Amino acid sequence: MGQILVRNLDDAIIARLKARASRDAQSLEQTVRDVLGEAMRSSVTERLAIIDRIRAKSKPAPDFDSTAIIREWRDRDPFDR
Repeated sequence: MGQILVRNLDDAIIARLKARASRDAQSLEQTVRDVLGEAMRSSVTERLAIIDRIRAKSKPAPDFDSTAIIREWRDRDPFDR
């Protein structure tokens, strides 16, 4: 894993991070890792765009009615499931 050094952080930011760390009963270092991880997670919009790109590359699913399969499964002996 890599390391980074962030210089010239505002004292108010450091105080808020320390307060959050104290509130969550964890180290300041872990709190900063969590905050950075949360900030780098993709937004819903970004995730939907990724899904759309994948969907565009996939073949369309054929029209399929699963009703008959579900009925057959449901009507079977419960011990065969």
